[in-house]
Amino acid sequence: MTANSYQETTRVLARLSDGDSSAAAELMPLVYEELRGRAAAYLRRERPDHTLEPTALVHEAYLKLVHQSEAQWKNRAHFLAVAAEAMRRILVDHARRHQAAKRGSDQRMTVIPASEVADRSPVDLIELDDALKHLAALDERQCRVVELRFFGNMTIEEVAHVLEVSPRTVTGDWLVARAWLQRQLSKAAPQ
Repeated sequence: MTANSYQETTRVLARLSDGDSSAAAELMPLVYEELRGRAAAYLRRERPDHTLEPTALVHEAYLKLVHQSEAQWKNRAHFLAVAAEAMRRILVDHARRHQAAKRGSDQRMTVIPASEVADRSPVDLIELDDALKHLAALDERQCRVVELRFFGNMTIEEVAHVLEVSPRTVTGDWLVARAWLQRQLSKAAPQ
């Protein structure tokens, strides 16, 4: 990404924050490829028969974001961080609906490899979401680090920029949060 495109995105986001509805149409081409890449990277870690496609995930998240009347977008990184959170919520809601439709079977729903979060064993997305909510109550920043790394597919440097902390702080939070999540998810795993 060039500095000009970063600045252009930030200008369009400022107009969107100021209520300029035409800015939403201008924003999509500026962020679409990056959002789609992040959605595709995340969905590659999903179960093979997942019915949500990266394009649909991006479009649903994008619509939620640009129609927030009170959002005050700081810059492109801030928008992408909030997009990661929106994608997480969409995926969890999708998993809950899928699980509700299958209620009664003893099959685990929405199984994903947890290599980025815990050990190499599979993890249920709903269990991961519940664990992240618990982590947020203990340490909001560690939860955000996991959310941005895992759901937003962001690098340590990108997360540091979004959270306005050093990369070293992000690395420490990431290591501690992963260890904590590994313990939580191993407790929740069926024996």
